[in-house]
Amino acid sequence: MSATAQTRLQTDGRFFRLGGRRLFLKAVTYGPFPPEERLDAATEFPRIAAAGFNAIRTYEPPSGDLLDVAHAHGLTVLAGLPWEWTRDFLYHPRFLAEGETTLTRFLKRQRNHPALGAVFVANEIPSDLVRWMGPREVRLALEELIDSCRRAAPEVALAYASFPSTEYLEPRNADFTAFNVYLEHREEFRNYLPRLQNIAGDRPVLLSEFGLDTIRNDEEQQAETLRWHLEETLAAGIAGTTVYAWSDRWATGGIPVDDWAFGLTRRDGSAKPALTALSATLPRIETHRDALPLANPPRISVVVCTFNGAERLKACLAACLAIDFPDFEVLVIDDGSTDRTRAVVAECTGARYIHQDHAGLSAARNRGAREASGEIIAYTDDDCEPDRDWLFWLARAFADPATAAAGGPNLPPVPDGCQEAVVAAAPGAPSHVLLDDTNAEHLPGCNLALRRASLEQAGGFREQFTTAGDDVDLCWRFLDRGWRLTFAPCAFVWHRRRPTLPRFLLQQLRYGRAEALLYEAHPERFSPGGIHWEGCVYTGAPVAVDARSVIYHGPLGDAPYQGIAPASLPRRSLHPDFEGTASRLLLGMAASLQPMCRALGRWKHGGPAPMFRRTGPETKVYRDDLRQTMQLEFEAETPEARRYLLDVLQENGWKPAGSTVRWDLERSPFRILTATERVGPRYYHILARIQYPPGQRDDILEAMDLAAADAGLDRLD
Repeated sequence: MSATAQTRLQTDGRFFRLGGRRLFLKAVTYGPFPPEERLDAATEFPRIAAAGFNAIRTYEPPSGDLLDVAHAHGLTVLAGLPWEWTRDFLYHPRFLAEGETTLTRFLKRQRNHPALGAVFVANEIPSDLVRWMGPREVRLALEELIDSCRRAAPEVALAYASFPSTEYLEPRNADFTAFNVYLEHREEFRNYLPRLQNIAGDRPVLLSEFGLDTIRNDEEQQAETLRWHLEETLAAGIAGTTVYAWSDRWATGGIPVDDWAFGLTRRDGSAKPALTALSATLPRIETHRDALPLANPPRISVVVCTFNGAERLKACLAACLAIDFPDFEVLVIDDGSTDRTRAVVAECTGARYIHQDHAGLSAARNRGAREASGEIIAYTDDDCEPDRDWLFWLARAFADPATAAAGGPNLPPVPDGCQEAVVAAAPGAPSHVLLDDTNAEHLPGCNLALRRASLEQAGGFREQFTTAGDDVDLCWRFLDRGWRLTFAPCAFVWHRRRPTLPRFLLQQLRYGRAEALLYEAHPERFSPGGIHWEGCVYTGAPVAVDARSVIYHGPLGDAPYQGIAPASLPRRSLHPDFEGTASRLLLGMAASLQPMCRALGRWKHGGPAPMFRRTGPETKVYRDDLRQTMQLEFEAETPEARRYLLDVLQENGWKPAGSTVRWDLERSPFRILTATERVGPRYYHILARIQYPPGQRDDILEAMDLAAADAGLDRLD
């Protein structure tokens, strides 16, 4: 890796790292400015840096001079480059090709500049246009853009700036998740952030825009809103935020925008109260921990149970002993190992070694609880490496007295080989199961912290679970008592799963055996095919639309929050270093064999009989498929023209088609879908796709022309 790459903005689990250290990204948007009112970076960037920001976001390609000034003042540049993403770029592929050319040319030219931290391949593709083009097809196009940019500049982080109206559009190959979020009520904002953490999967979340207009709100209200926005963002473990905007000077398509004022500075350059308030706070915040002091931190006992795990234990203990927390201990429970486990622990100063005769995982975990001195007991496995801030985030979860157990995700590190990469992407990983964005149904034992009093009251782990399943059983018993299992998205551990496919499949057989024991203890929690989870199983992948996804668009496709039904979450992707035909074939084999091995192990030891369902969507032929389709375009001077047209149609008897279908209105036997293309700053096309039976084209065309005329639209030939 080059020296430049080492100082680049990089992802670090759920956070960012720059120059070898973790940081909270504090960005502010800069431009675009009206041509006659451009600001001078040499004047503004010192003010931005002095206010405590460490990054700027641009919406135009930053010049070399701007990057130089940014670097001189310690500012990382998050660059956006405009192209025609507000047009139907799939129907007109030249728009997408021009966008790819724009992005890759810029990256090839500036890839080595140390100030260039990340590039957004697009920003807020309108939700109606995404629905028009096809959500999956748009996602695939964004992923192709990211692949092209990565080939041009592997060192630069890449993302797509989404927003709540298309939260299903996360590219699976982006480096981080970026969302523009404008929620002006603190409680709504607080409640939405955990959702973003789960949409992101294993990745960091950056708020790529947040602000408040001071024309419709007063300047003091802007200052207060930005203050609590910063507090809530840090408390939720979001990796960074972007204040919109630095200046009230702003333009779109070169035309000044005068009817809003989101800036921290006024048009004359003077500071608003919000800038003064941020300048008093931001400089002191380098990481989350700077702003989130722990009051009376609990003593935590980290317990690592191992059986012949010497080959992986050293890395685990090194990570445990490097944890940054004021009051903790590390205990190793050796469950009768015959390898070098004792010697490995002896080499790690600070870990306490406890040996017992081989009795199984649950017995080892119970022994750890008896030997521990902490009021919180945090369990991890010998093939895991906890993050340095693991206990910090767990302690914050236990600040809520209702929390009986807490845990976070287990993330796969960079694989050492192809088979390990396949196993990391295969189904069947130890995963948390979420009932909602913060409450869990299950927390895996590789990242499971328990309140000692709760564990003792529940009677500890059941020792018939010798290799797996004890964590599931305990979580269910906690839930049966009405206790809360809290998901802490930033309390992550790096988990190196089985290094070979045979060992992975053997693990799945053992998981099946554990499920047989769970079935004996909790038959009501099983269906014929296995465990019946009430919640959603975390996969680690971003929540990205695929061919089977059901999306809630809302009536007429206008819902402000448009998400995917949880049942359709995708699996993790293969690590890009091991992407290829052979690895994809191995992954397909692993994905097919995993449920078979799990079911066989379950059935062999007395669980429910295997029940294999045919996978893949069924093909059905509807009479609707016999309809024909035509597309119309209308000129408009305002984006509201689409709504005018839909209103006229509803006045003429058309009805909303439904909240999860890709049609706006229907009037038997016709259907219509509409979208808005932004062609220029004050020029739009309203697109209409109409489905009709053979022989009725002229009838529907005449009706559409009349409705368009009533809406003030002219049809394009």
